[in-house]
Amino acid sequence: MELRVFVEPQQGATYEQQLAVAQAAERHGFTGFFRSDHYLKMGDVSGLPGPTDTWVTLGAMARETTTIRLGTLVCSATFRLPGPLAVAVAQVDNMSGGRVELGMGAGWFDTEHTAYGIPFPANKVRFQMLEEQLRIVRGMWLAPEGGEFHFEGEHYTVLGSPALPKPTQPGGPPIIVGGFGAKTTPRLAAAYASEFNVPFPPVSAYAGLRDNVRRACDAIDRPHDDLVWSVALVVCCGKTDLEVATRAGTIGRQVDELKANGAAGSPAEVLNRIADFADLGVERSYHQLLDLDDLDHIPLWGDAVVAVLPRRPRPVGAQCNGAR
Repeated sequence: MELRVFVEPQQGATYEQQLAVAQAAERHGFTGFFRSDHYLKMGDVSGLPGPTDTWVTLGAMARETTTIRLGTLVCSATFRLPGPLAVAVAQVDNMSGGRVELGMGAGWFDTEHTAYGIPFPANKVRFQMLEEQLRIVRGMWLAPEGGEFHFEGEHYTVLGSPALPKPTQPGGPPIIVGGFGAKTTPRLAAAYASEFNVPFPPVSAYAGLRDNVRRACDAIDRPHDDLVWSVALVVCCGKTDLEVATRAGTIGRQVDELKANGAAGSPAEVLNRIADFADLGVERSYHQLLDLDDLDHIPLWGDAVVAVLPRRPRPVGAQCNGAR
């Protein structure tokens, strides 16, 4: 099992706060720093100082970290045109020396689209846009240098693109697709992704979601173990019950609810919850840290949990063998 840190900066975080978390995670053995891609706060929080742009933030972090991988859970297909997205991600991959990963989704938060002047098409249209973006982004990264990339779809047309710059990672950064959908999401993951992620699932629901993707892999003759299988979990760890309760209160959650739906309690309890998912084939866990000022939280569970978890070796930058 591999552990990564996952943050939600739209709830209120500066670049400096995010960088401090990434650097602390790097020091304490986490293999990745991932952030959400949102422009508007959710729930009863101030959201101050306001949102930070995902790829501006990760580009800066690429120059201020050395080993930790950087990425998104997940970029919304509604936010960016696919050609400029391919350029931005490739550039940050170059800036980081090949440490970038791209999570992509169809988008769902209609209020933030209204708040920032972004069109919000119907659900079916957004998934069509997502698939075309996956094809264009991967196609541009994989296109031979010196040639041209062409794509004609319902929502995007790319003609005569030099498909530059190329990422540092051979084949381009790994792409992450995930969610709870029963048909479209598994098909997209099987065809285009290097990793399938389920955000905040009950342990009891994971096997069914995993099996949907396995069936989609079977349909295109893709081996199941060609994908990395991952989850995202809210983490609230403490040395004592009081410390756990204090951290839970700070993020507006109840300890019992977090134990049922996340990974909460002592380091041993967090490890046990990770083991529950490992037993179902999960190889990578993104641990959501909601209080970005609580830097003591990172070494507590990092040093106690990360060091004891065996990891399955994975080739960095490997792309999927699905549809091209």
